[in-house]
Amino acid sequence: MLGSKILYICTKFKKPENKMKKVLSVIAIAAVSAVFVACGPSKEDLEAAAKKTADSIAMADSIANAQAAADLAAQQAAADSAAKVQAAADSARVADSLANAKPGKKK
Repeated sequence: MLGSKILYICTKFKKPENKMKKVLSVIAIAAVSAVFVACGPSKEDLEAAAKKTADSIAMADSIANAQAAADLAAQQAAADSAAKVQAAADSARVADSLANAKPGKKK
């Protein structure tokens, strides 16, 4: 009976609360959150990265357009060269046929 009374009294005592532990936990969480926020890139850094990306895309587009224009010019030059060769061959053929023609009556 005495043992059960002691047990009853012991269970009624509250364990001391660890308020210091709770306070330190809250402070630690706040500090870690502040570090994560502070270590991120600033607004200026984000804007500079976006501008750098946009400039890179614009430069790539410019290079692609210049390459396309150069390819078109090369194709046009090749077509003009082929036309000149064909014209020279045609004029040589006409000159040969006139030179080999038999003199005949004039009409």
